[in-house]
Amino acid sequence: QKIIEETPSQFLGDHSGSPLRVRMGDAAVAAAKAVGYVNAGTVEFIVDESGAFYFLEMNTRLQVEHPITEAVTGIDLVKAQIRIAAGEKLWFEQNDVQQRGHAIECRVYAEDPANGFLPSVGVIEQATEPARPGVRVDAGVTTGDEVTIHYDPMIAKVIAHAETRDAAIRKMDAALAEYTLLGLTTNIPFLRAVVSHPVFARGDVTTHFIEDH
Repeated sequence: QKIIEETPSQFLGDHSGSPLRVRMGDAAVAAAKAVGYVNAGTVEFIVDESGAFYFLEMNTRLQVEHPITEAVTGIDLVKAQIRIAAGEKLWFEQNDVQQRGHAIECRVYAEDPANGFLPSVGVIEQATEPARPGVRVDAGVTTGDEVTIHYDPMIAKVIAHAETRDAAIRKMDAALAEYTLLGLTTNIPFLRAVVSHPVFARGDVTTHFIEDH
């Protein structure tokens, strides 16, 4: 499962007009048009070492990582999805969508990375969320809540937005350091280890990152 998402992609580059980004965007639009799809949707691709990309899936909804898109575009995607479902038209066009800065999202899981990422259960004795400019927390739990085996172990998302990727990384690490969840094991220390890793800082991230480092 994914644990960290960021935009813009380091592989595609910061420039919105990069050739690979344009081809990917065109393919996503073509896929939606081919099935007559209307409303929010997310097309996923995977890229190989040569730069070729391949279709994975299309989710006919917003994804867990939609806050990073909201952060860099300033567009409320949930509001847009509801308006489209109500028969309204979008109040903006593609040319109006501009990315500003860099955003990173970390998924906070009730799990133990040191024990094969096994889920952790228990009552949250204290939950204190980070509160600083450019940081957003979307949490599903608070103090006194019980985390059980009956649901996905993701309990919160921390989103950091800054002018540059380096600044977003520093802001994320500081936010994670301030996030207190007592009473059960979480992956917060693991997330801090990842975002502070020099390879992650270089943006040299692949699907083998955790296995290799």
